[in-house]
Amino acid sequence: MIKPLADRVLIQPAPAETKTVGGIIIPDSAKEKPLRGTVVAVGTGTKDEEMVLKAGDQVLYGKYSGTELEYENEKYLIMRQSDVLAIL
Repeated sequence: MIKPLADRVLIQPAPAETKTVGGIIIPDSAKEKPLRGTVVAVGTGTKDEEMVLKAGDQVLYGKYSGTELEYENEKYLIMRQSDVLAIL
C-alpha cells in the first residue's frame, strides 16, 4: 500500500457521475471531475502542521488539487492536507 509522507494524504476519488441528456451518454472524457473522495492513508504531519485527517474521512478538495496516480488498477490522488477544503 502507498504510505504518504509528512503532511500528504492519499485520497480515492468518488466515481464521476454519469449523466445522460436525452438518452445520450456522456463519455468519460467529458464527465465532471469529482470534488469529493475518501481518505485512504495519511502521513504523520510536520512539526508545523498536525495531521487532522484520518483514514476513512469523506472530504472535499479543490478541482485541480493533487497528483493523480494509479496503483493496482485503482485511481488515487495524493495531495497536501492543506489542499483539502472540508471534511463531510
